[in-house]
Amino acid sequence: MSAAGEAGRAQQIRAKAQDLEQAAERATDPQERQRLKDKARRLKEQSEHTGDTGKPDIHPM
Repeated sequence: MSAAGEAGRAQQIRAKAQDLEQAAERATDPQERQRLKDKARRLKEQSEHTGDTGKPDIHPM
C-alpha cells in the first residue's frame, strides 16, 4: 500500500476510534462504556502503526 493510502487508512481508524469514544461517553452501562473505551484505545494504537511508513518525519537537507 502506498504511503498516502496508509495515511488515509490510519485516518479512518482514528475517526472510528473517536466515534467509539463518543459512544462510550453516552453509554449508561459501565461494562459497555469500558468495552467501548478499550476498543477505541486499540484502534488508536492500530492507527499509529498503520500510519507509520518507516520513513523519517523530516527531510534531509
